[in-house]
Amino acid sequence: MSRVGAKVARRPGFKETIFSAAEIAFCESKPLADQHFAARFAAKEAFLKATGRGLTLGYLLRDIEVEVDDLGKPFLKLSGNFAKLAAENGWRHFHITLTHTATNAGAVVIIET
Repeated sequence: MSRVGAKVARRPGFKETIFSAAEIAFCESKPLADQHFAARFAAKEAFLKATGRGLTLGYLLRDIEVEVDDLGKPFLKLSGNFAKLAAENGWRHFHITLTHTATNAGAVVIIET
């Protein structure tokens, strides 16, 4: 987790490349922003692994957006080429769980057709 937190803190433009404006606002509103950034990064990686495709040319990580509903349940919102890919493959629902501690973050994504 410190790897993601360090990049967010030290590399200008990193968070804007990886995270949507809504994700940045959400994470920065939390006392432990690094943990929230790391969990969202883990979710993006988990989504890429679930697709079986990885990150390829023309795809942007910020187009995989982690949002939360009124009860705090996370969900994925896709845009750009990821939304197109989901439509082409009939991916209708995404189940996601996030976890984070002071030192680790993880996520699981299940794609349902």
